[in-house]
Amino acid sequence: MKRKKLIVANWKMNMNISQASLLMHRLQERIQIHRNIEIVLAMSHMHLQPLSLQIDRRKFRQAAQNAHYEDTGPFTGEISFSMLRDLVPYSLVGHSERRIKFGESLDDVSKKVSAAIRNGIMPILCVGEQLDERLAGESKQVVHDQIVTALANVTAEQIGDVVIAYEPIWAISNGVDYQGHETASPDDASKMAHYIRSQIKALYGDYSAHSVRVLYGASVTSANARAYLDADGIDGVLVGGASLNYQEFSGIVHAAYRSLHGVA
Repeated sequence: MKRKKLIVANWKMNMNISQASLLMHRLQERIQIHRNIEIVLAMSHMHLQPLSLQIDRRKFRQAAQNAHYEDTGPFTGEISFSMLRDLVPYSLVGHSERRIKFGESLDDVSKKVSAAIRNGIMPILCVGEQLDERLAGESKQVVHDQIVTALANVTAEQIGDVVIAYEPIWAISNGVDYQGHETASPDDASKMAHYIRSQIKALYGDYSAHSVRVLYGASVTSANARAYLDADGIDGVLVGGASLNYQEFSGIVHAAYRSLHGVA
């Protein structure tokens, strides 16, 4: 089964509306229409509505970075998936920064996955282990627990709408400043992608395991994107800091094109 490449930019909490609009303009100038590559821009809630009027939907799709798992209620300052359902086709769910800095639990992430699907939004489920868990040999167990709990209420008919992004927290260069920071190798990414598919197979069967897209995301740049995109089992990348630089991000998209077509 041929899975479409997926390149996701996570702008995080950066840029005002004018700056985001300028970045979008520059990206639309540099990036061509690619029928076999899907490019998603995950932006602040502040940016979603105004940039929806500017975005070239032949090239890009929008995504939210987070939302509340209740559709409505007394949650001052929150935005629900039901509010976003006519605006975005995707949303990040369970990003490591939400888990670590905002205390999102496994149960919270599970509820958000269900809420996204309930509202017709495809969740990009982020999973990955911290450095101490990696050093303790617990990487697979951590990822297993994150996947199994997050998908607890997802049916076999719904799993095809879920994207899973493997994001090893120890390899994120702009995350927690670990001493002796290292980068995950393409082989690391490939092995975990195969492990993730094995978990999907155990839960939903072989067809679903082959249809779900698995991304890699940690310190992805235009210089290393091709190596990750060529890695067996990796269907795309989740890009953080490099997505704020239009030259870097367009370079990553070009790397995806070269990978897809086997061009050096």
